[in-house]
Amino acid sequence: MTDTADKLRNIVIIGHGGSGKTSMAEMMLYKTGITTRLGRVEEGNTVMDFEPEELKRRTSISSGFHQFPWKNHTISIIDTPGDQNFFTDTKMCVQAADGAVLVIDAIDGVKVQSELAWGFANDLNMPCIIFVNKMDRERSDFNRTMEDTVSSLEPRPVALQIPIGSEANFKGMVDLINMKAYTYADNGKAVEGEIPKDLLDDAQTQREALVETIVEADDALMERYLEGEVLTDEEIKAALKMGILARSIIPIICGSATKDIGLDLLLNLIADCMPSPTNRAPKKGINPKDESQIERSPDPNGPFSAFVFKTIADPFAGRLSIMRVVSGSLGSDGNFYNSKKEVRERFNQLLSIAGKEQKPAKGAGPGSIVAVAKLKETVTGDTLCDEDNKILYQCSEPMPPIMTFAVQPKSQGDEDKIVSSLAKLLEEDQALKIERNAETKQTLLSGMGQVHIEATIEKLKRKFNVDVLLTTPKVPYRETIKKKVRVQGRHKKQTGGHGQFGDCWVQFEPLPRGEGFEFVDAIVGGSIPKTYIPAVEKGIRDACIRGVLAGFPCVDFRATVDDGSYHAVDSSEMAFKIAGSLAFKKATELANPVLLEPVMKVTVTAPDEFMGDIMGDLNSRRGRVLGMDSAGKNQIINANVPMSEFLTYAPDLNSITGGRGMFTLEFSHFDEVPSQLTEKIIEAANKEKE
Repeated sequence: MTDTADKLRNIVIIGHGGSGKTSMAEMMLYKTGITTRLGRVEEGNTVMDFEPEELKRRTSISSGFHQFPWKNHTISIIDTPGDQNFFTDTKMCVQAADGAVLVIDAIDGVKVQSELAWGFANDLNMPCIIFVNKMDRERSDFNRTMEDTVSSLEPRPVALQIPIGSEANFKGMVDLINMKAYTYADNGKAVEGEIPKDLLDDAQTQREALVETIVEADDALMERYLEGEVLTDEEIKAALKMGILARSIIPIICGSATKDIGLDLLLNLIADCMPSPTNRAPKKGINPKDESQIERSPDPNGPFSAFVFKTIADPFAGRLSIMRVVSGSLGSDGNFYNSKKEVRERFNQLLSIAGKEQKPAKGAGPGSIVAVAKLKETVTGDTLCDEDNKILYQCSEPMPPIMTFAVQPKSQGDEDKIVSSLAKLLEEDQALKIERNAETKQTLLSGMGQVHIEATIEKLKRKFNVDVLLTTPKVPYRETIKKKVRVQGRHKKQTGGHGQFGDCWVQFEPLPRGEGFEFVDAIVGGSIPKTYIPAVEKGIRDACIRGVLAGFPCVDFRATVDDGSYHAVDSSEMAFKIAGSLAFKKATELANPVLLEPVMKVTVTAPDEFMGDIMGDLNSRRGRVLGMDSAGKNQIINANVPMSEFLTYAPDLNSITGGRGMFTLEFSHFDEVPSQLTEKIIEAANKEKE
């Protein structure tokens, strides 16, 4: 296999779950002789999906990597997850490729996840090919899928082929550039022949439209075409490559990955028309010294630079960092500098990843995707470079988590083990988030959905032998006041010797939502000495951690101390602190205390036909719809929904939309709990205290 950058094709395979990405990758490996036995997803013997959690669910959870030769080129593929639960991994891996193949199911067409994956490639200005898969299946329809892609995806895709036969009778395709028919035997070998008569008219019409689109990529060619000159197939192919690299042309081809129909033509198109690392623009970065913008070209003799886009945590082998080399070269061992962590790192072996195996690599140049083990400080998103030529690359951000569970150990005493083991999984999976909520005293694990969290818990058990229970997290309610009151906080205690005396008058009043707590010293004339005022504030601050209604923190109020008295001998900071807390408790009982609940800003994306059901469901969750936008054939609903009503939304949206909807959420604000629900919440909180 050749390793020169101009003969290398780094291709990421993207698309929605179940569209056949892994089946396509397995057929490519089998077809090119890398594997001697064809791996099948349903049989659990694939090279690209090998984690037990993937085999159990028959879906990719983590991206797989492999390389194979084709027409004097090395094609390096990244097979990414299509399930929304694992889409952060897809997003992180797209940035390591130079071109993308979007796999679309000929039965289901463009799904929400297809559009999301397409968006990742668009954001990076990445050349793409669309492969319409499963053309041999019942209810598959190339024309309908083609219309779907044209209405849903930008830039507008164009067909390079039309299918021969449909469903069970699908047997090949017509290539619209060289106007030849390719029909396939059971062994995946194509037979070139004349176009069937019943397809000839359609093929000629479509070819004209295709050539008109292609020549727009080359002004000189367009001029000749408009003057009526006949263009050669080679000239059209050269213009097609220019258009694909410039992203003015997105070609659509079709086939069946499991039957090996059309994969040879896809691989030819990748080798002939997709970019090598040298075709890509220089990568921009920041000079850590002065934050000025600098860039690196894919030059093997330039200063070394790379970015880490994926980490694999192994309890035995340690951390495996997978990187994309941008410029310069690496030997099989040596040092480099981590410009994000500002540390020097040493590596003893360079590895090439082939499915679950890691093979020693002699070296790596621009465009190479390689791995190193046991780096001490480096994690996903870090830049590695030459210490004398520092650069910092901006990597893709993980997607925000949308579902949270509380995790508790099955065995007592495992709390520390849970946190340390989860921290290792967080290095591997950036979509996970772990936090300890001091208020609810729960360890919270957040992820992209229920399946994501469940797979993480299975991995925790398998890799680190830690067993946990998942529970619904407690909602962090707040309390506040609605009325202005002025009260006296007085603490007097007479014992033998020194007594205790603290006396303050404090005015409490509500503040706008989100303002927190404000303390004002309005004492004049020294009725309370200056040294005791901070103690009054401390007393109120300590007391407001537990509100009077249900023990939730009290927020959004102002406390103004405006009068009081003291005793020259018996007064102390402690006495005034107690007086402040007594004033708070008395005031909050009188000032119409109410409960506040966290409200989330929710964005739901789904096809138009589900909008009515989604709106009805959001209303039943006390949601308030803020507005709607359209994106292709999907609608986007923006709404505010109370957190307590949204803890189990992911499986519900799945069943409403048949898996075609997705959502994101983030904290928005606190709002008053309706009075009919307040009693239940207080009752539950009191029961828990007992």
